[in-house]
Amino acid sequence: MNITGKTKITGLFGYPVEHTLSPAMHNAAFSHLGMDYCYLPFLVHPDSLGKAVDSVRALNLAGVNVTVPHKEKVIPLLDEVSEEASFIGAVNTIVPREGVLTGYNTDGRGFMRSLGENGIAVSGRKVLVVGAGGASRAIGYYLSETAQHLAIYDVDTAKLSRLVSDLSQIRKNVAAIGVLKGLGEFDVIVNATPLGLKKGDPSPVDTSALSSGQTVCDLIYKMTPLLESAAAKGCRTMDGLGMLLWQGILAFELWTSVFPPVEIMREALNRGIR
Repeated sequence: MNITGKTKITGLFGYPVEHTLSPAMHNAAFSHLGMDYCYLPFLVHPDSLGKAVDSVRALNLAGVNVTVPHKEKVIPLLDEVSEEASFIGAVNTIVPREGVLTGYNTDGRGFMRSLGENGIAVSGRKVLVVGAGGASRAIGYYLSETAQHLAIYDVDTAKLSRLVSDLSQIRKNVAAIGVLKGLGEFDVIVNATPLGLKKGDPSPVDTSALSSGQTVCDLIYKMTPLLESAAAKGCRTMDGLGMLLWQGILAFELWTSVFPPVEIMREALNRGIR
């Protein structure tokens, strides 16, 4: 990578950022296309988020991604927010245009592209999402658009009620469930919680109730105990690496107006996972 005074800088605002695979993914694409861009991770403490957003203008950055814990809190700091991101209540991509900072959310669309790439259909099917946080909001916005029925569960009943209430304003097929039972009735089950990220985490669902013919997805971008157990029951499984890939592809397009090399980015992610 040859950094010059003409190099356009993109990056990631998060806390922490040490684990991120995004620089490898984006820089591989920039290099392959011969684009004079660079992607850097920026460790932004929550107390410094406002200053970091101001720096997008001050440093003439070409665009940034936003990750935890900033996705919700960054919204009032932006000039404009897309309709989708506003409804979801979270931004993961900031695009600067002539000094105007616009926030987008590519997570939900990234998840749906990953489903399609893996041949997993949700149209007319019954879907369960476990977790009612920001990731669930992003994917729920799109899942509810095509699914026959979308059920959502979370131990935090207040958070669950807010999400279902918000989605119910635009959809008629969304409901909260208070107890995780009757899992056999769902065609697709999605874990949108962090459970499975750390060794020893309990399973987000009772996999003994699963059977072949069902699809189990995990937004964590590696093989988790949930996916291993579901696969052993004959279920089709999908981890979150594809969602990470596609949300990045969509962000890349927003910044550059160029569609990036998908397989180059995928290979970079796979190298980072190993």
